[in-house]
Amino acid sequence: MTADASDAVEIRNALLRLRRATGLPVAFGGLLEAGQRMRISELDGTATHALRSLVVTSGTGLGGKTVALARPCVVTDYSASRQISHEYDAAVAAEGLRSVLAVPVVVRHRVRGVLYGALRTAQPLGGRMLDAAVEAARDVERALAVRDEARAQAAGAGAGWEQVREAHAALRALAPRIADPQLRAELLGACALLAADSGGSGPPARVRLAPREVDVLACVAAGATNAVAAERLGVTPETVKGYLRSAMRKLRARTRGEAVVAARRAGWLP
Repeated sequence: MTADASDAVEIRNALLRLRRATGLPVAFGGLLEAGQRMRISELDGTATHALRSLVVTSGTGLGGKTVALARPCVVTDYSASRQISHEYDAAVAAEGLRSVLAVPVVVRHRVRGVLYGALRTAQPLGGRMLDAAVEAARDVERALAVRDEARAQAAGAGAGWEQVREAHAALRALAPRIADPQLRAELLGACALLAADSGGSGPPARVRLAPREVDVLACVAAGATNAVAAERLGVTPETVKGYLRSAMRKLRARTRGEAVVAARRAGWLP
């Protein structure tokens, strides 16, 4: 799948979450381009532009090693490490980085990008930091997987449906903020028409989703991570997870992507 601007936004948001969760002062990352090359496009907390647009080839440096192995890699002192090659030492030194971790973004067994976190001092990066970085990467993976599916469906059914789905998600998120009950009901009715027009069979009696479960699924279908969905809906990420788990159970779905597909087939989503 080809990356686009919305994919880069997911990387950017993940870097913000990574820094908040770990306390690391610097985070950066990017997505793979053609072949096995990864371009660093998103920077957070950097003092220079030395890393911007740096192209990392699979197997080279810390990020390239992460791409090649498809697993997290860490160095305590980048320039002195014997565990990596040193093609990118000049850029890393210009930014003043020492301890660096790199975590792959893997979708359907294929590395799609890398998230980095770094310190400007040489000290071990603990397991808590690595776990937080991995969780940030998992958020990106889930969002990209749903977006890939949406693109594939749009290619088969007409690209216009992706815009319809984004509009549906935005309207569902707006509805709870409308105080007038009649106006709110009319807006939700328009959402139901969008879902019905998608070709679904309509919500069957045996599958009853709560309004907030549909709201969360609509955000997920538009490619939002749990954190982004929480911001749109005015709830916490844990609340989003709870609604998503409940909807997945009702729809007998094992993954977020399966839940979106099942909800579309049932007529809950366009």
